Amino acid sequence: MAKKESHDINRRQFLIGSASAFSLMAFRPLHSVATPFSAADAQQETQTTTGGTGMTYRTQNGSGEKISLLGFGMMRLPREQEQVDRLVDYAIEHGINYFDTAPIYGQGRNEGVTGRTLSRFPREKFYVATKMSNQNRDLWSFERSKEMYENSFRQLRVDHIDYYLLHSVGSGGMDALRGRFLDNGLLDFLLKEREAGRIRHLGFSYHGDVKVFDWLLDHNDTYHWDFVQIQMNYFDWKYAVRNRRRGDANAEYLYKRLAKLGIQCVIMEPIRGGSLANVADDIRQQLRHSRPDDSPARWGFRWVGSHPNVLTTLSGMNRMEHIEENVATFSPLEPCTKVEEALLARVADKMAGIPTIGCTTCAYCMPCPYGVDIPGNFAFYNAAATKGTLPSSDAPAAEYKKRLKEYTTAYEETIPKKERANRCQDCGECLKKCPQQLLIPTHMKRLVELTKKK
Repeated sequence: MAKKESHDINRRQFLIGSASAFSLMAFRPLHSVATPFSAADAQQETQTTTGGTGMTYRTQNGSGEKISLLGFGMMRLPREQEQVDRLVDYAIEHGINYFDTAPIYGQGRNEGVTGRTLSRFPREKFYVATKMSNQNRDLWSFERSKEMYENSFRQLRVDHIDYYLLHSVGSGGMDALRGRFLDNGLLDFLLKEREAGRIRHLGFSYHGDVKVFDWLLDHNDTYHWDFVQIQMNYFDWKYAVRNRRRGDANAEYLYKRLAKLGIQCVIMEPIRGGSLANVADDIRQQLRHSRPDDSPARWGFRWVGSHPNVLTTLSGMNRMEHIEENVATFSPLEPCTKVEEALLARVADKMAGIPTIGCTTCAYCMPCPYGVDIPGNFAFYNAAATKGTLPSSDAPAAEYKKRLKEYTTAYEETIPKKERANRCQDCGECLKKCPQQLLIPTHMKRLVELTKKK
């Protein structure tokens, strides 16, 4: 099995996977009657794994499947298959059984990588989730979308998909929902696939216009959603920063609406693209004072896992030290106390006043036609904003000049010349891809302006 060691990764390169035949299977677990969730309703247990840990599991409402509360988000994988295999070996040995991928991850290669590594294990050892990633208008036809669906089976080397999602609904509003899933008959087809057992559980991942989220839940009596994937963490719980111009709903609204309907949540961005793991020093000290041995990342995962309507919490674990710490956090999960929840709420209030860019480093926007490392530029800026080292024109002249030099020097040392913000041509290609609906070219101009000598 996997050795406990760290491996270097390339942030945007993934392996090419191979495929096996698409086949069919007739099985369909019965739906349960959806009822509101409360803390007492969460069917949770801890099991000792072969790796000696007591992983926490939640029971899927309806099928009775035991799903690890820590799920493996496969989007940000190492570049070498051997490294991927080590991580997955460790994950399964220590009780992780939920693996999430999508056709568009890794520039189209991620499903193949996932299928290759999981095919080394008995099918009952894992649950695989993938998505209908037909966001591009060229894929809106029923035929093109069905081709993507069938290719997922080949890439993943499976005869059924455990958790299947309509990918990134809300982006593009109701017009996109109708074009991608309703008018072309695709959603009707996927419902039939669920009845046939080729899809075990059908849901959707939500980004963007909350009207779409509400419409899909308003029609739950028709679609009977088995689960919904949402972005949730202790910052997004109150602060809806993803779509300020549209007044998007915060995570509290999304979670509570789903809980009321008895639809379990799969959580993405539990530490907000790493920003909740790299907090300002004063916040880190506050957390350490309460729990000296816990990292900020562990605080974030514990907060998410404390919510009873969460089925699993996805983490993009691309280093062995990440997966080791996360496994320890969930083996077993120690829920946050009311006092700790109040502390994190105060931390979120403080963070809301820090001028960061709401990028989660998902890299959906990549590749940039002009070579700009969009998530890399934003990550550098956000780290400086969090640490309070951004040059501010409000500071005395000498202090401003000192900070500007330090910031510019660090920026030039960190971001290669061909990947810097000043290469942005405002072409708009990234705008239609960003699930956070960020005005990326506008932010790039802001970064360029910041590094100008004054």
